[in-house]
Amino acid sequence: MYKSLIRPALFKFDPEEVHYFTFNFLRKFCKIPGALEFLKSKFNLEDPRLEREVFGLKFKNPVGLAAGFDKDAKLYKELSALGFGFIEVGTVTPKPQPGNEKKRLFRLKEDSAIINRMGFNNEGVEQMVERLKRNKNVLIGGNIGKNKITPNEEAVDDYVYSFEALFDHVNYFVVNVSSPNTPNLRELQDKEPLKNLLNTLQEKNNAKDGPKPILLKIAPDLTDDQLLDIIEIVQETKIAGVIATNTTISREGLKSDHKDETGGLSGKPLTKRSTEVIRFLSEKSGKAFPIIGVGGIHTPEDAIEKLEAGASLIQLYTGFIYEGPGLIKKINQEVIKKGI
Repeated sequence: MYKSLIRPALFKFDPEEVHYFTFNFLRKFCKIPGALEFLKSKFNLEDPRLEREVFGLKFKNPVGLAAGFDKDAKLYKELSALGFGFIEVGTVTPKPQPGNEKKRLFRLKEDSAIINRMGFNNEGVEQMVERLKRNKNVLIGGNIGKNKITPNEEAVDDYVYSFEALFDHVNYFVVNVSSPNTPNLRELQDKEPLKNLLNTLQEKNNAKDGPKPILLKIAPDLTDDQLLDIIEIVQETKIAGVIATNTTISREGLKSDHKDETGGLSGKPLTKRSTEVIRFLSEKSGKAFPIIGVGGIHTPEDAIEKLEAGASLIQLYTGFIYEGPGLIKKINQEVIKKGI
């Protein structure tokens, strides 16, 4: 029904406007008595064989929602009812910011892909904290970034600010230095700036009563040598793991009209490369740390491939938009079938 009726109707309109429309619809729908229970009965798959314990946290299933969809933690309860095992909110910055000028989100239908140059548009970490205070039982990851106006030399302060603000309200953290849509942000992936940032966060983390897992989200465009540096940095800083991967700046093999738009590309064109990065990190590190696999998961087979390549958990974003919420349950069914 989603692909035959709902998606064709939604895809007639501007993708960013559709995003806000579906958000509002889902929020209002879930206020109807019994609506949340209905969604859970249709989309949730509860089975002990799906449970995962990763970096000290217990996940009810390995399929999560990637950051960027619920940027301000406005809909995590409703989205969780669709069957996700965990929800990652953000990317959030210390101060609110509007992001880049519109139009900034493009569907590449022929490629089953999306290009975005949103630019960390969000309402700021303080607003997010107020919403997360109402969370009861959704496992939440907090994806943090820097404000556009903050120079890279002061970026650590932005990450620390959001880390401190969110600490009591999320289950794990993700350090986002790999978005292509904030000027010069990816320079923070260089070895020394990245070590400094992660060591600073770990110092703050270890001073807490009960530290939280900190993960690093990396770009798919890193070279093998840079990926080897990432392995070294993860092991030196003792962070909990890696999310592989963010969007790509590559445009290889695209067919759609919007293929030359600037921004980060997600969806099917990223499937192979993100799996390559997962496999490289897993094999070269000797499976030394957990990896959350994300990028181009549009079928249960895509998900299994990433898990077999070395991912402990996976996340959906563009595949969720193109394939609909039924994909989550289908993946979990395949995980059980394969015994992974």
